Amino acid sequence: MRYFQTASPLVWGKLDLPVLGMTSDWHGVALNPPLGFALAADAASLWFVATRQAPATCRHGAEPGSFSEGLWERDVAELFIADPASGSYMEFNLAPNGAWWAARFSAPRVRSPVQPDFQSAAASHWEEPSDNGWCAAIRVPLPFLKRELGFGEKTTANVTAILNYPQQSFHSAARLPGAEPDFHQPAAFPRLVPLRM
Repeated sequence: MRYFQTASPLVWGKLDLPVLGMTSDWHGVALNPPLGFALAADAASLWFVATRQAPATCRHGAEPGSFSEGLWERDVAELFIADPASGSYMEFNLAPNGAWWAARFSAPRVRSPVQPDFQSAAASHWEEPSDNGWCAAIRVPLPFLKRELGFGEKTTANVTAILNYPQQSFHSAARLPGAEPDFHQPAAFPRLVPLRM
C-alpha cells in the first residue's frame, strides 16, 4: 500500500494529493462512482483522505467532527494500520461528515484493554456533504503512531469502506482472503510503502 511523503506541511483546504480509487466491492461488483482516497505524510502527521462524488448517509447522532463509535452502521471509510511484530493494529473510521472513531486491537477483533488517547491526538476535517458528494480527512500525528504502534518501515496498512446504505457494499483496497467481507485481517495487510511527492 502506497502513501505519499512530502517535506511541505499539509494543510486542510490546500491539499493537493495523488488520489487512488476503489472501483469494485468485495465480490468484484463495480462501484460507480468510485471511492477516492489518499494517504500522505508530512513531517508531523499521517493524513487519510476519502472522497466520493455521490450522496452518503451518516450514522444518526454522529455529529460532524465528533468522536462516535458505530460509524460502520452507515457509510464510512476506514484506515487500518498494523504492527506485524506484535500483531496489534489500529482502526480509524471516518464518516462523510467528519465524524470519526478509532481503536487499538491486540488481535483480530480483540480490543486492547488499554486504549490510546485518540481524541487528544487525532483530528478530522471535512466539507459539508451534499447530494453531489463528500470529502473528509483524519490527521494522526506521526509521534503518536510511532509511540503507540511502532510506525515505521515494517508497518502494514489497508483502506476499506462501507458504502451505499441501506444496501451496504463492502470495499477493500487490498485483496483480502475469504468469501465474505472481513476487514480485520492484519496478517494480510500489505506493507506501507512511502513515495516522495
